[in-house]
Amino acid sequence: MAAAAGTTGSVESADPVKPTVAHVIRQAITSGEFGPNQRLVEAELSQQFGAGRAAVRNALAQLTTEGLVEHIPNRGARVRAVSLAEAIEITEVRMALEGLCAARAAERATDEDRVELREIGARMQQAVATGDVFGYSDLNRELHSRILAISGQNTASAVLERLHGQNVRHQFRLAMHPGRPHVSLPQHLAVIEALCTADSAAAESAMRAHLHSVIETLPEVDKSRPFRP
Repeated sequence: MAAAAGTTGSVESADPVKPTVAHVIRQAITSGEFGPNQRLVEAELSQQFGAGRAAVRNALAQLTTEGLVEHIPNRGARVRAVSLAEAIEITEVRMALEGLCAARAAERATDEDRVELREIGARMQQAVATGDVFGYSDLNRELHSRILAISGQNTASAVLERLHGQNVRHQFRLAMHPGRPHVSLPQHLAVIEALCTADSAAAESAMRAHLHSVIETLPEVDKSRPFRP
């Protein structure tokens, strides 16, 4: 079982700065280090993360309620695999929530925020021009994350973080799909432009259009390649 990046050493500590067991397992799932249907054995996780079995058991129970883990009778816990149909449903929820967040971000963005957003857009253009698929994917996540932060919609952000974890396999496939950056780049630039001109209606519309494009592409992406984070 691969160790999650940045999670070496014990996590079972009273220090509030230390990550919880649930956090490090969640991070391993959302980063793709623990893949769909991978078994999560309490004894192995306890040794890997330097945590007690009870702490691991409680963490797996918490992640089950979040939809990241499932328990199979007589077989234990494993990373829950998300079907194409569910991935589409998740993206439909994202479309509503991220549309709202884009609208709020357009209203709340400062001059400094706008400079940062335009810089991200310029870096995305450069990544597409040079064929840097992984760099573009990282910038994609950075842009969406910044929009959520600027929006100040903490409840929506918490829900979206959970949905990202559930949908990581499909998101990775989408990012690696041939030609996808060329399709999504103008969509992202439209979102950035609306944010930078404080046009909340246009920002929401552009974000919803972008995620509608994701929904349209998911069926093609789902059958195109195996998951390799």
